[in-house]
Amino acid sequence: MSLVLILTILIVIGALAFDFINGFHDTANAIATSVSTKALKPRQAILLAAVMNFVGALTFTGVAKTVSKDIVDPFTLHNGSVVILAALLAAIFWNLLTWYYGIPSSSSHAIIGSIAGAAIAAEGFHALNYSGFIKILEALILSPILAFALGYTVYSIFKVAFKNFNLTKTNRNFRYIQIATAALQSYSHGTNDAQKSMGIITLALVANKYLDPDAGIPFWVQVSCAIAMGLGTSIGGWKIIKTVGGKIMKIRPINGVAADITGAAIIFGATFIHLPVSTTHVISSGILGVGASHRLKGVKWDTAQRMLITWVITLPITALIAGFTYFILNLFF
Repeated sequence: MSLVLILTILIVIGALAFDFINGFHDTANAIATSVSTKALKPRQAILLAAVMNFVGALTFTGVAKTVSKDIVDPFTLHNGSVVILAALLAAIFWNLLTWYYGIPSSSSHAIIGSIAGAAIAAEGFHALNYSGFIKILEALILSPILAFALGYTVYSIFKVAFKNFNLTKTNRNFRYIQIATAALQSYSHGTNDAQKSMGIITLALVANKYLDPDAGIPFWVQVSCAIAMGLGTSIGGWKIIKTVGGKIMKIRPINGVAADITGAAIIFGATFIHLPVSTTHVISSGILGVGASHRLKGVKWDTAQRMLITWVITLPITALIAGFTYFILNLFF
């Protein structure tokens, strides 16, 4: 068995492991509001999210193509397989570390920062496809801001529309609506997040000449990543659920529906224009926007501050970890 084939197999395994971890790390955000309001029991929410993530992952491939081409050019990478493997290991390490401490960090930031860091370690800064990389960075930065603004707007509309309704009855009715919005948000998560691993596997296959660059995303890659994310989701990320579902603000069903609609709208928008976004930060920012519209003092801004710090530091830290990992792997491959 050739070294290139061994590295390719390791990358496929690593990418599927990343998708699996992404399933219980990021998908927790999609169902956190419905669990915290008791619209769904935890087991029901996790099963729903697992199914909808699987379906979403099979629906689109545009984001996968962006990840496979717009950060680095696979044909210009020296020792490209080691670069990709180093990026995966760094992103997995960061995801597990932040999951352990219950911090809703971004898997998207982690993997994109890691790819950039490993590529720079291998080739220098000229290895980056700057036009594509900046476009991705803009999407990662703007999407949470848009989510905050949209969450604030959606809940402001809800407040006006339902101001004369009985609060108890309204929340009870919205609890049923939350089942649908949780499913929608989980589906949108699958359409964007699962594709990042699809893009990485495709990047490796193209770089190692196992796939024509114009061939698109192989169907077996789509199915494998969808299954990995679905299985990861089925485990559930309880620490993240507790942070997103209760430590940002006290969520009632009407708040949860507004936040779910916001998150799904922003993620779908990004998927349609083929840009990877952080579903973690989109969903969390949507909740913050809803909370600010509901009652500023009701938002736990210390939790928001901790999330913001993690948001800022994830890209540079994962880039450094990936660069260091690349140098270590380069000694063996």
